Amino acid sequence: QVVESGGGLVQAGGSLRLACVASGRIFRPYLMGWFRQAPGKEYEFVAAMNWREDRSYYEDSVRGRFTLSRDEAKRTLYLQMNSLKVDDTAVYYCALQLNSDIDGSYYQRSGYGFWGRGTQVTVSS
Repeated sequence: QVVESGGGLVQAGGSLRLACVASGRIFRPYLMGWFRQAPGKEYEFVAAMNWREDRSYYEDSVRGRFTLSRDEAKRTLYLQMNSLKVDDTAVYYCALQLNSDIDGSYYQRSGYGFWGRGTQVTVSS
């Protein structure tokens, strides 16, 4: 199970921190990532972390503003979002992949087997 939290309403230029907890019989995730979907738009990759290789990936529009971190004991992935823009408004979804046997890459939805229900992030001007 994957559960997100931390969304909310913030003014442009502000910050939010999202959290994603992986629960259940999970020894250690392989990949955990964040995607977002704005109204009327397609899902968009935001950021991902390969827990085995300790590597993080970011979509170009968020690089330098968003930062991933993790708490291994809590199996939690955090997304610190700074300098938020109105264009960052979306429902943010956390995704989890347990092993490297995947059909897609870290930036593709097909690269993940488990998804959360999403948390709304609204940035006002």
